[in-house]
Amino acid sequence: MQTFDFSPFYRSTVGFDRLFNRLDTLGTQEAKSYPPYNIERTGEDAYRISIAVAGFSNGDIAIETKENSLVVKGAKPTESADTKREFLHRGIAERAFELRFQLADYVEVQGATLENGLLHLELKRELPESKKPRTIQINGSTPTIEDKSVN
Repeated sequence: MQTFDFSPFYRSTVGFDRLFNRLDTLGTQEAKSYPPYNIERTGEDAYRISIAVAGFSNGDIAIETKENSLVVKGAKPTESADTKREFLHRGIAERAFELRFQLADYVEVQGATLENGLLHLELKRELPESKKPRTIQINGSTPTIEDKSVN
């Protein structure tokens, strides 16, 4: 994996340190392959993350958002000795997982549903009114031309 040195940018930029820190952490994170997931755009400012969570129920999954971070954790409760199952073939992993996603500014989780072994997280970017483009009216009177010719 290639790493980048952002220190030259720190000298000539102001207020972008959060962006460079985020890029640094993204480069050092290892790629998660379990469980598989999709990220799709469902509208201009709407997104969906679909995670394959076969074998997990609502109570086995925790979803947390904090600042610009989304964390999805899944863990099955440990089986007691009397309910121990004997597998002849075990193809469904059901192992604990933790997925982390960095969210852009103003992207929030709108809801989550679990259906057919897929956890769907609906996300939406909602810009505050102060950040949306607006038209500024120009106030002022139109200048009048006075005739100052000598009679």
